[in-house]
Amino acid sequence: MTDFAGKGTVAVVKTTPETILEDVERVMHLAGFEAALPKDITTGLKINISWQTWYPACSSTPWQIEGAIRALQAAGYSDLMGVHNDTVVVDTRVGEFNNKHRAVTDRYDVPCIYLYEEDFEWFEYVPERPLLVLDKVYPQGVFIPKALVGMNMIQLPTVKTHVFTTITGAMKNAFGGLLHRDRHWTHSVIHDTLVDLLMIQHEIHPGLFALMDGTFAGDGPGPRAMRWHQKDILLASADQVAIDAISAHLQGFDPMSLRFIRRAHEMDLGVGDPRQIQIEGYDVGQEPAWGFRQEDTFASRGQKMIYHGVLKPFEKLLLRSPIVPWSYFASNFYHNVYWYPFVGRKRVESALENPWGKLFRSYGDGEVVMPGMEPKTVLQALAGLVALTALVITGIVLLT
Repeated sequence: MTDFAGKGTVAVVKTTPETILEDVERVMHLAGFEAALPKDITTGLKINISWQTWYPACSSTPWQIEGAIRALQAAGYSDLMGVHNDTVVVDTRVGEFNNKHRAVTDRYDVPCIYLYEEDFEWFEYVPERPLLVLDKVYPQGVFIPKALVGMNMIQLPTVKTHVFTTITGAMKNAFGGLLHRDRHWTHSVIHDTLVDLLMIQHEIHPGLFALMDGTFAGDGPGPRAMRWHQKDILLASADQVAIDAISAHLQGFDPMSLRFIRRAHEMDLGVGDPRQIQIEGYDVGQEPAWGFRQEDTFASRGQKMIYHGVLKPFEKLLLRSPIVPWSYFASNFYHNVYWYPFVGRKRVESALENPWGKLFRSYGDGEVVMPGMEPKTVLQALAGLVALTALVITGIVLLT
């Protein structure tokens, strides 16, 4: 049994751009962050960057980070640390500027660590409880960053859908921080992976908390190619399962039908059944139905064929061999060469006319980077296309 302060409690607050910083502090207090997080150790802020380009609801918001820092510092937390990871398709160093995260962490003198850089030690971790899948995905050992052990951790996700997990939130936010670049190997068992990572988090973090931003919320093929909606809502909890369950409920999904929430609930890592969750603050029962839908992109449909469909026998060849860069090319090409310039940019321009978009613009230098088809991305795409063509030709030659 896992017991901790704040288990089964989620705080919810409706907010406005004018009151957002005060509302972040309020929702964190309602969720009991001081009881959940010891003050005499480093407290990490696990910032989410799902895209190096700003898109509403995609990545942690600057006001989410600023509000958390202000609330923590006012409560006497003096040792704060921003925590970043990268992915094979997202450049974090670019993303923290484009998403205006760096403008906030620099303003409040909060240093950041970048877990993918070479000076960080990754060590084999053997948890106290048996793992569900990670030891099978990584038979040579499950490695995590040593820097995170013994640190409080605050997850900073947004409210949005996801092509693989239906919704993504606090539990998924640990995915990037605890697993290295080969974490895509777990996508075929992603739900049980998130449960394993939550077990590990409970063992290595003295305090665990989540602050979720739903000022903009994302619907559709998340975490990037979404439709944005203004929802003016904040959630906070020391229970990663419960906060994800309430986020799922608000979006219109049955939390207990989502495997990662149900398994975590059954293993007593948190409370996933909304009927058993205590809501503090705003009564979510009065919130109009959102009716969000989980959808796929062209790229995610192809990935699902590899993980669960007709291409499953070729999963290791396609995703764990020297030809794996083809998959990075496919994702980069779809999102950065096609989707953002031709679909996403118009949605971003519309969002910038929204009050939350105007608040976003006000951070940093007041500029918003809205890239077109960047030469670097086009060159990467062409290189990937050449490699993929060579692979196909080689396969045809071998077959003949």
